[in-house]
Amino acid sequence: QVQLVESGGGLVQAGGSLSLSCAASGRSFSSYAMGWFRQAPGKEREFVATISRSGDDTYYAESVKGRFTISRDNAKNTVYLQMNSLIPEDTAVYYCAAEDGGEVAGLDYEYDLWGQGTQVTVSS
Repeated sequence: QVQLVESGGGLVQAGGSLSLSCAASGRSFSSYAMGWFRQAPGKEREFVATISRSGDDTYYAESVKGRFTISRDNAKNTVYLQMNSLIPEDTAVYYCAAEDGGEVAGLDYEYDLWGQGTQVTVSS
């Protein structure tokens, strides 16, 4: 069973960048597709980005396309989310998640495992 721990959140000014990491324990990380989701106060959790188990396929929410990049390093059991050109609307708790089917997945119910989340705050 894979366990997920996010890091890298913080406070940044609009226009700035942050890089999130999600470290996975367990030996089966490379068999999972990985995703990032976020939840802002008073809002439902929403999809941000996903990457297939091989890293060959990625998919992004329209709201972050062109600004965020998801990547993974299976040798390090880590998935990353590089966030550029941040805007205040990106403020949320960001969660990484693992999906055991191995292919990109954009719906939260498709994911089997979740991290505890990391706060990202973008000031205007």
